[in-house]
Amino acid sequence: MKPNPKKNKSQGVLIKYFKLYKFHFLVGFLSLLTVDLFQLQIPVITGNITDGLQSGNYEFSNLLNQVLTLLLIGLLIACFRFIWRYFIFGTSRKIEYGLRNDFFGHLEKLSLRFFNEHKTGDLMAHATNDLNAIRMMVGPGVLMSLDAITLCVLVIYQMITKISLNLTLVAIIPLPLIAIGGIFFGRAIRARFKDKQEAFAHMSEMVQENISGVQVVKAFVQETKEIKAFNETNKNNYDKNMRVIKLFAIMNPLAMLVTGLSIAIVLGYGGYMTMLGNITLGDFVAFTQYLLMLVWPMIAFGWCINIMSHGLASLSRFQNILDEKPEIIDEETVKQIDSIKGDIVIDNLTFNYPGSGLKELDNISVTVNKGETLGIVGRTGSGKTTLVNMLLRMYNPPRGTIFIDDVDIMDIPLKVLRHSIGYVPQDNFLFSDTISRNIAFGVIETSDEYIECAAKNANVHDNIIEFSNKYATVVGERGVTLSGGQKQRISIARALIKDPAIMILDDSVSAVDTNTEEQILNHIKEERKDKTTIIIAHRISTIQNSDKIIVIDEGKIIESGTHDSLVEQKGLYYNMVEKQQLEKELEKE
Repeated sequence: MKPNPKKNKSQGVLIKYFKLYKFHFLVGFLSLLTVDLFQLQIPVITGNITDGLQSGNYEFSNLLNQVLTLLLIGLLIACFRFIWRYFIFGTSRKIEYGLRNDFFGHLEKLSLRFFNEHKTGDLMAHATNDLNAIRMMVGPGVLMSLDAITLCVLVIYQMITKISLNLTLVAIIPLPLIAIGGIFFGRAIRARFKDKQEAFAHMSEMVQENISGVQVVKAFVQETKEIKAFNETNKNNYDKNMRVIKLFAIMNPLAMLVTGLSIAIVLGYGGYMTMLGNITLGDFVAFTQYLLMLVWPMIAFGWCINIMSHGLASLSRFQNILDEKPEIIDEETVKQIDSIKGDIVIDNLTFNYPGSGLKELDNISVTVNKGETLGIVGRTGSGKTTLVNMLLRMYNPPRGTIFIDDVDIMDIPLKVLRHSIGYVPQDNFLFSDTISRNIAFGVIETSDEYIECAAKNANVHDNIIEFSNKYATVVGERGVTLSGGQKQRISIARALIKDPAIMILDDSVSAVDTNTEEQILNHIKEERKDKTTIIIAHRISTIQNSDKIIVIDEGKIIESGTHDSLVEQKGLYYNMVEKQQLEKELEKE
């Protein structure tokens, strides 16, 4: 039979943690074994007391010694039970902590393509439900499995050696039925649990989207529609959960039925052997207690199947994410570069997104010298943002197509490249934190003075000091408490405080009026005289003073030059100028 590489991979994610915490697991298991050994003495002592009392010549001192021994055993069991719970349950929490860090750290290394292909709700389910199921597997799952097997073996050994082989064999005849049922139910539960986790992920994604897009939902009066859609998704999640619960609901009673059958056999056959004098009354009492001790392993066996099935299904899903390889990494040819100056050369750049046959960029060539400002305009979807993604290496450009300071961008260390670029994206994402921390997000150390200076250059300082908590104001999730213009300007301040060699504004002043836009651009021009700036915009006024302007349409540069020369060409750029001037005149009327 060939090994299953996928299964081995799934289990491999835990191997390093089992090795790391092997001492903890060893101490936990030895403590558990000690508890089981002490428990085995209780039926022996109880049997001795029973036989002693039946004999009629049992001295009180002997009874007292036996009772004190039971109390001591109970105390030792409590102590060692604390030890195994601390080491095994505590270690499972440490493993969960480590796996969660591994998961988040791995996500941070993955490319944009991965996040475009995976839903947020699904990733959140991996970080919560799946990790919890894995923790339960390596904690209670491992514990109950070891305890059930160890206790079962020790108890049966005691029953055979201390009391009666025949009675033991008769009593355990029904027990293999539990193992057979466990194999069947385990496979079924694992498959159904995987479906359950996927349903939960889909539901989480829907909740996340509706919370993030609550303004859109309300604006389009779609509350009723979304509630109905959520009810259907929630019902699917409920149904998947019930499919798991039904199997578990069948499995436990069956295990108890088999255990009850064993007890009935012991009471009948064991009682008969006692009446014949083959075993003493004390032996019968002890054997009954041993059999009752087997009830827990039988119950635990059912729980273990459930927990281990859940855990293995989650581990498989979790491992699939960890198996994703980071696509954007430093290559072997990377050079030792600490900083960049800002000279950019793009030479015959052609690019299409993975899985897409369409050319997003087609033979793009442009040069931007240090200290120059490049303006980029074009219709929506023409490839402007894709070009920016190439410069940031959010996607890898073909080798030999983009150079910074005469070095192929693929040979520049990724951290150096991105540290040297200040990027203001279209969506102006802000974290649910204070304004000051949002502005200082891209720098390791800074001061209030630098934060305020960046805010002033972004023309947002006056707005900030009007808030009751000023720079300590928490902006809410994605900056929900701020206007669009305020979010844009804080995003610009976040890029300015880095004082980057290259700054990219991707349609980043569209939400402010033209007067504010002019002030921001003048500040940027003044502060960045000797640095490279790239401005993408739809408004001609935003880029008209750039040293060089390129017009992109359907992934190609169709026009390039200064504002005046492009107007003279009377092409697409000229049409955009005319259209925007007409719109401005109509607004005045």
